[in-house]
Amino acid sequence: MAYRGIALTIAGSDSGGGAGIQADLKTFAAFEVFGTTAITAITAQNSLGVHGIFDVPPEMVEAQIDAVLSDFPVGAAKTGMLSRSETVRAVCDVLRRHRFTALVVDPVMIAQSGDVLIDEPAIEALKEELFPLTYIVTPNVPEAERLTGLSVEDEEGMEAAAREIAQMGPRGVLVKGGHLPGKDVVDLFLWDGKVTRFTHPRVETENTHGTGCTLSAAIAAGISAGADVLAAVNAARRYVRKAIEEGFKGGKGYGCLCHIVKEW
Repeated sequence: MAYRGIALTIAGSDSGGGAGIQADLKTFAAFEVFGTTAITAITAQNSLGVHGIFDVPPEMVEAQIDAVLSDFPVGAAKTGMLSRSETVRAVCDVLRRHRFTALVVDPVMIAQSGDVLIDEPAIEALKEELFPLTYIVTPNVPEAERLTGLSVEDEEGMEAAAREIAQMGPRGVLVKGGHLPGKDVVDLFLWDGKVTRFTHPRVETENTHGTGCTLSAAIAAGISAGADVLAAVNAARRYVRKAIEEGFKGGKGYGCLCHIVKEW
C-alpha cells in the first residue's frame, strides 16, 4: 500500500496518547497519509489532567518546520497547541518563508480536563498573525466565543461567530457545535462566504479526549491526499464520529477516541 499524501502536525505532545501529535499521527495513518511533526510543547498528561508543560523554544519549533518543509512535499499541515505568542510568531515566520498556505488551525485553548493551554498574548497572535495564513480554522463553541467576544447559544450565533472569524483571515471556518445542548450535534462550515450545515445524532459518552486534535488532523489528511475541501471536512467528521462511538476508557479519567476504526 502506498501513502496517499504527506501531512505535517505542528502541535504539543500528550504523554497520555489521546491528543496532540500522538492523536494526529494515528489519524494521518488511518487516512493512509504519511505524518511528519514539529513539536511545540511537551506535556506531562494523562486522562485525569495536565500535570506539567514544557514549551519547546520557538527557534527549535521553527527549525523543525523548516526541516520538514524544505525536504518533504507536504500537502497540508495542521496546528494544535501554540501556547505562547513567541511560538505563534515562529510558526508564522517559517510558513511565510515557505509560502505555505494549506494550513488547518485548531485553536487549542483548554484541555478536556479544563487545564488552560494558551495565554492571552498567544490568542491575540493567533488572530492577528496566524489566521491570515490559515486555510481552515476549527474552533469549538467556547473557542469561537473567546476569539470573537460573541455569545454563541444557537446556530445563528455559530454563523455570526464564523463570519467574524473569517474577517480575521481564514478562508474557511468550521464552528463545532458539540458544546451546545440538543439530541443532534450541528457543525457549521463557512467556506468562501457560504455556510454548509453538518449534523449527526449526539453520542452520549465521556470518551472524547482528543476530539478536536483528531478532527483537524483528519481534515489536513484529506486535503493532503487530494480531497476537495467539503469532502475533506465531511470525511473528517464521519471519521471522528466513528472514533468516538468506538472510544475506550484507557485511564481513570476521560476516555480516548479509537483511531483505528474502519469504514467511516
